Amino acid sequence: MLFSILYSLLLLFFYYFWQKILIMAQKKPVKENKGHAPMQFAFQRENYIYMFIGLGLLVLGFLIMIGGGSDTTTKFSPSIFDFRRLTLAPILILAGYGVELYAIMKRPKEKKSV
Repeated sequence: MLFSILYSLLLLFFYYFWQKILIMAQKKPVKENKGHAPMQFAFQRENYIYMFIGLGLLVLGFLIMIGGGSDTTTKFSPSIFDFRRLTLAPILILAGYGVELYAIMKRPKEKKSV
């Protein structure tokens, strides 16, 4: 009973959004920009390079934090409290988020007009 109610609500949900998508697809095309500067991407190549560096720092930080250092789950291992997991990994993760924030906020270089 509950499954059939949830299933019907899910179908209604998808039907509603499918109708919205069809209506949006039938709208008029966007007019060309006459007399305006050409459109540019939000990020430049340099921004993406910084984003990948930040992503690499995040992945490295989480990989360093993985593991308990014990072969069995019943034996305690003090290696979970070492420098690598408690200090280095969180610093790398915070640095990764900082680089990501910098990559998003960095403005593209302005071209010099002659």
